[in-house]
Amino acid sequence: MSIKLLIADDEDTIRNGIGKYIQLHTDRFDKIFLAGNGRETVDIIFRDKPDIMFLDVQMPLMDGIEVMQEANRAGILPYTMILSAYDEFKYCQQALRLGAKEYLLKPVRSSDILQMVNRAVDELFGVQEDAKIKPMEEKNHLVELAKEYMEEHYYENLMLIDVAQKAGISPGYLSTLFQKQLSKGFIDYLNEIRIEHACSYLQQNYLKTYEIAYKVGFKDEKYFSKVFKKLKGRSPSEYRRGNL
Repeated sequence: MSIKLLIADDEDTIRNGIGKYIQLHTDRFDKIFLAGNGRETVDIIFRDKPDIMFLDVQMPLMDGIEVMQEANRAGILPYTMILSAYDEFKYCQQALRLGAKEYLLKPVRSSDILQMVNRAVDELFGVQEDAKIKPMEEKNHLVELAKEYMEEHYYENLMLIDVAQKAGISPGYLSTLFQKQLSKGFIDYLNEIRIEHACSYLQQNYLKTYEIAYKVGFKDEKYFSKVFKKLKGRSPSEYRRGNL
């Protein structure tokens, strides 16, 4: 059975983040569509007939209420869950009257979104026992999601709480998962990522050491050199000379 999901939100980080999280944590969807404005959302609804939809209220070109109205007129409104930053009663009332199943205020935990989308699939198509994620598999997915986010944002002032929020879990739980699955802490893993990128810059030989330190996320050149030597067995300057 082919099940299709549509995520409509004009904020790239929210739209892409939800899509990626759902892809990592369940294989119940054959296709996940992403839309950044109301007009694109309507086009996908008419063309691809998604079964389930996460819909933002305030979007360019057409808002979420207008999207639901147009889909209703055509008789093809998906199972709809509203994600909105607006808690005004009129929006909630309109959405529910048009057939929305949920009206949720941002921010929403990724784990809660996953639960809702699985519940929607169960309601529409019945419970699929083999689609349920085993606890260990879920933990592995959470760590992979955290690692992926760290790889993309290693150069920022990245903190455990930031990554945990993206994974939809508490900082303490994420720290425990890192220790159990990677046998190292969050900072140790982050430093490894940063040092690997620093090595690439050192090999290119066009940035000074302090410039590289700041470029990969360190705020102090001396600390950068200390971490580099601990992981690579030699200083950044020695590494550079050995790779020219």
